[in-house]
Amino acid sequence: MQTQAKCIQFLHQTQDHTMDNSTTDLIVKSLTKAIVEHRLEPGSKLAEQKLADHFGVSRTLIRRALLRMSHNRLVRMEPSRGAFVASPSVEEAKQVFAVRRMLELEMAVQFTRAATPQKIKTLKAHLAREAAAVNAHDAATRTELLGDFHVRIAELLGNFVLAELLRELISRCALITLMYQSTQDAECSTNEHNAIVAAMESKDEALVKQLMAHHLDDVERSLTFTSHNW
Repeated sequence: MQTQAKCIQFLHQTQDHTMDNSTTDLIVKSLTKAIVEHRLEPGSKLAEQKLADHFGVSRTLIRRALLRMSHNRLVRMEPSRGAFVASPSVEEAKQVFAVRRMLELEMAVQFTRAATPQKIKTLKAHLAREAAAVNAHDAATRTELLGDFHVRIAELLGNFVLAELLRELISRCALITLMYQSTQDAECSTNEHNAIVAAMESKDEALVKQLMAHHLDDVERSLTFTSHNW
């Protein structure tokens, strides 16, 4: 009986944890949408109690959502002051892309040499999810998937240190991308990803390097020329 009671307690705890995660996901998506639609401007304070009242949840769940968004560089957490919408600069994005070029052009070539049919299949599945998010006008998901494409290449290459570095770099300009990359620009990005994967599949190293460089240049141009320096 005691064992059964423990099992029931564990199942209830698991269910509560799943529900909390689901609620946190909804809060993150809602706040991200507000940022994208400029209803929450860069630098805006995100008061935990007001958000808790608005969503009808505990401050613990709000804090968890804000912490997750801080990991993605969408929110800035300041000790004793609270959470604020991040205020990245265009210059920061330029520096990020400069480092990404140094890393990703060589990474793309290395992946092309090591690519297998299964790895290409995995990337194509990712591309299908990208296209679906773009078609659904889901800005938060499309931005996440467009950035994760590059991280996924590093993971499939088996270089998890590189994957971690790329994830950090990409997240640093996530807010700028979210706010200032149009649906048309996002469509161009996913089309360019398709072209890169096709070149990888055909083992054309020179073309892969050229396409990756062109792609990173295009994304940076779309951010630099259409964004404000906060």
